[in-house]
Amino acid sequence: MPITPEIQTLVNRLNQELDRTEQTAGVNIVREILSLFPDNAIMIQYFATLNNFLFFVEVSRRRIQTLVETISPVYVPVDVIQEAGEDLGTQLGRVLEAKMEVERMLNRLEELR
Repeated sequence: MPITPEIQTLVNRLNQELDRTEQTAGVNIVREILSLFPDNAIMIQYFATLNNFLFFVEVSRRRIQTLVETISPVYVPVDVIQEAGEDLGTQLGRVLEAKMEVERMLNRLEELR
């Protein structure tokens, strides 16, 4: 059974949100500030947190790909497709939450520049 349009829409949205989060991660901004204040514990924490978000993006992409591969074969039980859809929906919530946190951090960093 091909991937349903609803699940494909969800996968596309997830990938778009992950792309936006990755593009706005702001690691370079933190590096710039860290070069001026290398012992600043808050900037070190921001740098680590933003790198964790980038790692989260990569792990999320792999998870999405695995779920898509799971439901792509010709015959897949309906319960497997439903579970994959639920997992993708949950992942979207996590991605949106991460994106908002990155945006909050970037706003704070921009105020420091």
